[in-house]
Amino acid sequence: QVQLVESGGGLVQAGGSLRLACAASGRIFDINAMAWYRQAPGKQRELVAIITSGGTTNVADSLKGRFTISRDNAKNTVYLQMNSLKPEDTAVYYCHAGLIDRVYWGQGTQVTVSS
Repeated sequence: QVQLVESGGGLVQAGGSLRLACAASGRIFDINAMAWYRQAPGKQRELVAIITSGGTTNVADSLKGRFTISRDNAKNTVYLQMNSLKPEDTAVYYCHAGLIDRVYWGQGTQVTVSS
């Protein structure tokens, strides 16, 4: 199993920044990629950014230039740096880990951006 614990969400004004963290434990050596998703009220969950075990990263086109994904291997933690936040970034952000045989989700952390 893999356990994912997210932190760093909260309330921020438009234009501000937040950094989310996702600490992984368990079968971390079987993780092929980790990602951040988000789900706004009334909308489908969408991919925000992904980082592979090899370090390759990708951010959703609409978020490039504002969001960055990174990791600290020593801490088994993946980060999502969010800058120039907008009210439309308000959502629950979920950490995701993909293994060869299944996927795992974190519990989610709320990000609210006020205008």
